[in-house]
Amino acid sequence: MYPAELVKPMREDLTNVGFEELQTAEAVDVALAKEGTTLVVVNSVCGCAAANARPGARMSLQNAKRPENITTVFAGVDREAVEKAREYMIPFPPSSPCMALFKDGELVHMLERHHIEGRPAELIAENLMDAYNEHC
Repeated sequence: MYPAELVKPMREDLTNVGFEELQTAEAVDVALAKEGTTLVVVNSVCGCAAANARPGARMSLQNAKRPENITTVFAGVDREAVEKAREYMIPFPPSSPCMALFKDGELVHMLERHHIEGRPAELIAENLMDAYNEHC
Protein backbone atom coordinates (compact mmCIF):
# COMPACT_ATOMS: atom_id res chain seq x y z
CA MET A 1 0.00 0.00 0.00
CA TYR A 2 1.17 3.47 -0.84
CA PRO A 3 1.25 6.27 1.74
CA ALA A 4 -1.72 8.65 1.59
CA GLU A 5 0.50 11.72 1.20
CA LEU A 6 2.17 10.17 -1.87
CA VAL A 7 -1.07 9.43 -3.72
CA LYS A 8 -3.02 12.55 -2.67
CA PRO A 9 -2.01 14.64 -5.72
CA MET A 10 -2.62 11.64 -8.01
CA ARG A 11 -6.12 11.20 -6.58
CA GLU A 12 -6.80 14.92 -6.90
CA ASP A 13 -5.76 14.82 -10.55
CA LEU A 14 -9.14 13.16 -11.14
CA THR A 15 -11.29 14.22 -8.19
CA ASN A 16 -10.61 17.92 -8.88
CA VAL A 17 -12.42 17.55 -12.22
CA GLY A 18 -15.40 15.70 -10.76
CA PHE A 19 -14.45 12.02 -10.54
CA GLU A 20 -16.07 10.29 -7.57
CA GLU A 21 -13.62 8.25 -5.55
CA LEU A 22 -14.82 4.75 -4.76
CA GLN A 23 -12.90 3.43 -1.78
CA THR A 24 -14.94 0.37 -0.80
CA ALA A 25 -16.43 -2.65 -2.55
CA GLU A 26 -19.88 -1.42 -1.54
CA ALA A 27 -19.27 1.96 -3.19
CA VAL A 28 -18.29 0.19 -6.42
CA ASP A 29 -21.45 -1.93 -6.32
CA VAL A 30 -23.61 1.16 -5.76
CA ALA A 31 -21.90 3.10 -8.56
CA LEU A 32 -22.24 0.30 -11.07
CA ALA A 33 -25.86 -0.40 -10.14
CA LYS A 34 -26.86 3.04 -11.39
CA GLU A 35 -28.76 3.33 -14.64
CA GLY A 36 -26.95 5.09 -17.46
CA THR A 37 -23.26 5.24 -18.23
CA THR A 38 -20.42 5.09 -15.75
CA LEU A 39 -16.70 5.46 -16.43
CA VAL A 40 -14.39 3.71 -13.97
CA VAL A 41 -10.73 4.75 -14.06
CA VAL A 42 -8.35 2.43 -12.21
CA ASN A 43 -5.76 4.99 -11.16
CA SER A 44 -2.18 4.11 -10.25
CA VAL A 45 1.18 5.59 -9.31
CA CYS A 46 2.93 4.44 -12.49
CA GLY A 47 4.33 6.89 -15.00
CA CYS A 48 1.83 6.02 -17.73
CA ALA A 49 -1.01 6.95 -15.38
CA ALA A 50 0.49 10.42 -14.89
CA ALA A 51 1.58 11.03 -18.47
CA ASN A 52 -1.20 9.32 -20.38
CA ALA A 53 -4.14 7.87 -18.42
CA ARG A 54 -5.21 10.67 -16.10
CA PRO A 55 -4.70 13.44 -18.69
CA GLY A 56 -6.53 11.34 -21.30
CA ALA A 57 -9.45 10.73 -18.94
CA ARG A 58 -9.66 14.45 -18.15
CA MET A 59 -9.47 15.45 -21.83
CA SER A 60 -12.20 12.98 -22.76
CA LEU A 61 -14.68 14.93 -20.63
CA GLN A 62 -14.54 17.81 -23.14
CA ASN A 63 -16.70 15.70 -25.49
CA ALA A 64 -20.32 16.70 -26.15
CA LYS A 65 -21.44 13.25 -25.01
CA ARG A 66 -19.94 11.93 -21.80
CA PRO A 67 -20.75 9.40 -19.08
CA GLU A 68 -23.36 10.37 -16.54
CA ASN A 69 -21.10 9.09 -13.77
CA ILE A 70 -17.32 9.35 -13.62
CA THR A 71 -15.58 7.34 -10.92
CA THR A 72 -12.16 6.16 -9.91
CA VAL A 73 -10.52 3.51 -7.75
CA PHE A 74 -6.83 3.56 -6.84
CA ALA A 75 -4.68 0.45 -7.37
CA GLY A 76 -2.27 -0.21 -4.53
CA VAL A 77 -4.36 1.91 -2.17
CA ASP A 78 -8.06 1.01 -2.20
CA ARG A 79 -7.53 -2.74 -2.49
CA GLU A 80 -11.09 -3.83 -1.76
CA ALA A 81 -12.62 -1.32 -4.20
CA VAL A 82 -10.13 -2.20 -6.96
CA GLU A 83 -10.79 -5.93 -6.56
CA LYS A 84 -14.55 -5.34 -6.78
CA ALA A 85 -14.20 -3.07 -9.83
CA ARG A 86 -12.04 -5.70 -11.54
CA GLU A 87 -14.75 -8.31 -10.97
CA TYR A 88 -17.02 -6.16 -13.13
CA MET A 89 -14.27 -5.96 -15.79
CA ILE A 90 -14.01 -9.72 -16.35
CA PRO A 91 -13.00 -11.22 -18.85
CA PHE A 92 -10.22 -8.62 -19.00
CA PRO A 93 -7.19 -9.40 -16.84
CA PRO A 94 -6.33 -6.99 -14.01
CA SER A 95 -4.22 -4.05 -15.13
CA SER A 96 -3.53 -0.58 -13.89
CA PRO A 97 -4.07 1.94 -15.04
CA CYS A 98 -7.13 0.97 -17.05
CA MET A 99 -10.51 2.47 -17.89
CA ALA A 100 -13.88 0.82 -18.29
CA LEU A 101 -17.16 2.23 -19.54
CA PHE A 102 -20.34 0.63 -18.26
CA LYS A 103 -23.89 1.12 -19.46
CA ASP A 104 -26.60 0.07 -17.02
CA GLY A 105 -23.97 -1.97 -15.17
CA GLU A 106 -22.76 -3.83 -18.28
CA LEU A 107 -19.18 -3.42 -19.52
CA VAL A 108 -19.32 -1.88 -23.00
CA HIS A 109 -15.78 -0.54 -23.53
CA MET A 110 -12.38 -1.30 -22.01
CA LEU A 111 -8.98 0.35 -22.23
CA GLU A 112 -6.32 -1.90 -20.74
CA ARG A 113 -2.85 -0.78 -19.69
CA HIS A 114 -1.39 -1.90 -23.02
CA HIS A 115 -3.83 0.51 -24.75
CA ILE A 116 -2.57 3.33 -22.51
CA GLU A 117 1.15 2.77 -22.03
CA GLY A 118 3.22 4.60 -24.64
CA ARG A 119 0.23 6.33 -26.22
CA PRO A 120 -0.34 10.07 -25.96
CA ALA A 121 -3.15 11.37 -23.76
CA GLU A 122 -4.88 12.80 -26.82
CA LEU A 123 -5.19 9.34 -28.39
CA ILE A 124 -6.58 7.90 -25.14
CA ALA A 125 -9.09 10.74 -24.94
CA GLU A 126 -10.11 10.15 -28.55
CA ASN A 127 -10.66 6.43 -27.84
CA LEU A 128 -12.86 7.27 -24.86
CA MET A 129 -14.78 9.94 -26.76
CA ASP A 130 -15.55 7.42 -29.52
CA ALA A 131 -16.94 5.11 -26.85
CA TYR A 132 -18.97 7.95 -25.30
CA ASN A 133 -20.40 8.85 -28.72
CA GLU A 134 -21.50 5.25 -29.20
CA HIS A 135 -22.79 4.44 -25.71
CA CYS A 136 -23.71 7.70 -23.93
